[in-house]
Amino acid sequence: MKSHPFRHLGTILRHRHGVIRNAIAMGIFFHALRHDLSKFSPKEFIPSARYYAGNHSPVYEERLRNDYFSFACQHHTKRNAHHWEYWTDFFRGRVLARRMPWKYAMEYVADMLSASRTYDPSNFRPETTLLYFEARAAHYFMHPETREFVSWCLVRYRDLGLKGLRKEDTRKKYHELSKMDDTYIYATPLTRGEMPTLAEEE
Repeated sequence: MKSHPFRHLGTILRHRHGVIRNAIAMGIFFHALRHDLSKFSPKEFIPSARYYAGNHSPVYEERLRNDYFSFACQHHTKRNAHHWEYWTDFFRGRVLARRMPWKYAMEYVADMLSASRTYDPSNFRPETTLLYFEARAAHYFMHPETREFVSWCLVRYRDLGLKGLRKEDTRKKYHELSKMDDTYIYATPLTRGEMPTLAEEE
């Protein structure tokens, strides 16, 4: 497989710029300046350039070719708190999901919106990211209130655009939803399972 470092670099930069533009409207500009800096590290950049696809994440391609396991994803999600995986832990056969703080939840929304536009700009619509999230969120070990908040934000974006994600509105909604314990415990059986078949192109 041929590596594409320059194409991958261009994708990273376009994505980061998109996140920062979204973050300005969301009131987290300075926070978002640190977004995805770990992607420039050798442990992420080299495999991602190797598995570069252009229209979707190289992490997916790495999974296809490595028995579903992605070293780049492991490195990335545990160093970037805007990913729900960062807020999970494992203890005695349980997955513990911590509620994502507001600023990281907003960065996650900004991230998904930018990724949707970066990977498929010609087909990006206001509902694109919401549909992507709804198709996958049931499989995420995410705190239920974080899942509900992110979904609410994406519905707001679909209906109102970035003006629906102003800081005062999203902070108010976040606090309205924060009623459960900070940590949500998923019970998971310790049995061998099988992954669903993955397509060559997601």
